[in-house]
Amino acid sequence: MTSAMSDGREAGTERRRSRVQEAITAATRHGTPITASAIARAAGVDRTFLYRHRDLLDLLHTASIGSTGEMPEPGTATRGSLLADLANANARAARLSARVQQLENRLSRHLGNQAWHESGLSSPAATEELQQTIIQLEQRTVDLTTALEEREAELEAAREANRQLTRALNQRE
Repeated sequence: MTSAMSDGREAGTERRRSRVQEAITAATRHGTPITASAIARAAGVDRTFLYRHRDLLDLLHTASIGSTGEMPEPGTATRGSLLADLANANARAARLSARVQQLENRLSRHLGNQAWHESGLSSPAATEELQQTIIQLEQRTVDLTTALEEREAELEAAREANRQLTRALNQRE
């Protein structure tokens, strides 16, 4: 089973790799921009697929340099690298914002519990005990209601049997 799954995964990777290579070849032939985003979009893969496969990324960079005919100076920023840096910074900012929100919620709960405890009104532990008691009482109420319904059904059956016996006795006389 595992072998079949890994074979399927490898076959899927090879299909995506060939689509990327075809997209690079087509972009070079047609003179369209050769960027990681454009090639990934044309090949129907995620950009991270290119970055996980360094040989494909090197092929993309080689094709990009070949299409422009010039090699950028080492250390100079290209439009693509600046856009990638901006996208990475935006993603990091979103992750940090979510983390800050999570920490604020945690701090709020902690301070709320501390204030509740210090107020002397009650403690969260007592609240938990009361919740457990409520749950137990609700379960007991359900059990008693079920028992009452059973008793009422038995009483109704006994009354019906009594009526039938009374009718049978009255008809004999």
